[in-house]
Amino acid sequence: MTDFFTMQPGETAAPLPPGPVLCTGTAAMRRIHRFFLWAYDEAPGLVRSAAAGDTSRAAYVGEVLGNFDKVLHIHHEGEDLLMYPRLTERAPACALHVAQMLEQHRQVTQRLEGIEPIRLRWMETADTEAGEELATRYEDLSAVLKMHLRREVTEVMPAVDRVMDEKEMNGVGQHGIEQFDKKFMVAYLGMVLATNPPADRKELFKEIPPPVRLAYRLVGRRMYRRQYSTLFPGRTIPATL
Repeated sequence: MTDFFTMQPGETAAPLPPGPVLCTGTAAMRRIHRFFLWAYDEAPGLVRSAAAGDTSRAAYVGEVLGNFDKVLHIHHEGEDLLMYPRLTERAPACALHVAQMLEQHRQVTQRLEGIEPIRLRWMETADTEAGEELATRYEDLSAVLKMHLRREVTEVMPAVDRVMDEKEMNGVGQHGIEQFDKKFMVAYLGMVLATNPPADRKELFKEIPPPVRLAYRLVGRRMYRRQYSTLFPGRTIPATL
């Protein structure tokens, strides 16, 4: 089976700066990108799972998708502020690839901004027309992300691994985390773990601060399972840790 993160014909990696690998940013980026790929592949179907007029279901699904949208926006914001300026400064030969990634971020932001008012309206009305427009917009966003999330990992991150250290990359990952409710974060951790292979789950879990690991074991895993079964009634709940 071909790994999703495989360069496609016509795509080229950014020039590798000289020197050793300083961090494991590529591996970490794969893990969070797998979650986004799953989330936005599921989003259109989740919207369509709410029957016309079922405002309770629409409100629940809409809140979950709104949290996903916020995570995605803040993830890109952290890269724009803390990763790409450093890559540009320390590896000027990567400037063209940086410009392409930033343009893709702009395209994602534009789509998120278009989605938000439709999502909020649909949450209140569960209107069929609004729901179909929302689902279609999520399909469009998913298509853009499948291209961007692959290319960022395959073309840019190997260069990042050579110019940023582990502390700096951790800062990118931690950017904006305080903006989220802690209960959401521990349940969200379950979804990230579930969308990664077993070996990656273990590595990801080791990188998480001990208090967060404890909170996940005490309440987060149960919250994740409850949320998954509510979003996807009848499905087998994917394993985590």
